[in-house]
Amino acid sequence: MLFNFMPKEFNFFDLFEKQAQYAVDAADCFKELVSKDILDEVSLTKMHDIEHQGDEVAHTILDNLNKTFITPFDREDIHTLAKELDDITDMLYTIVNRMKVYKVAGPNKNLIEFAAVINESARAVLRAVKGLSNLKKAKDVSDACVEVNRLENLGDTMRDNVLAELFETSKDPIAVIKLKEIYQDAETVLDICEDVAHVVQSILVKQA
Repeated sequence: MLFNFMPKEFNFFDLFEKQAQYAVDAADCFKELVSKDILDEVSLTKMHDIEHQGDEVAHTILDNLNKTFITPFDREDIHTLAKELDDITDMLYTIVNRMKVYKVAGPNKNLIEFAAVINESARAVLRAVKGLSNLKKAKDVSDACVEVNRLENLGDTMRDNVLAELFETSKDPIAVIKLKEIYQDAETVLDICEDVAHVVQSILVKQA
């Protein structure tokens, strides 16, 4: 009976890695979707499943945060990291849903380019998160965060360029409104990846 009153420990690192992997899976799915002629139901269901699985992991982390006596780093950082990682997958799911509602289909060179950069950023986030469990890998973690920051800056430039092209070449105001929102949301994914990198860098500083 006394065992039930002992302080509990919980492996947050494994679940953070799962969240980051789901972000990569969502980025892979998005990259695949934007290169297709149509938004098929199989791919849409796949993205929905990834988003749902990511939500479940985030809920598990937050549920156990208040039950765990010993945490590997600040509780506030655990909460923020779980939320930001979940937001990557959520935003990609949101973009795909909007593409479906707006009937934006067919290979789109701008979205294909965004998807490639998002994919790189998600993989850099995964490398950063994987390294958190071993402070001996602090340099690798830091390098991954720097890469995420670089890709976010690239995303800013891409967004500005594609919006300028859109406003200059499109004669359909409804199409402009739809694509503008989707392009901005694509860049927002890179912003969220950068937010994750900032949280990770903050954790490194506090643990040093």
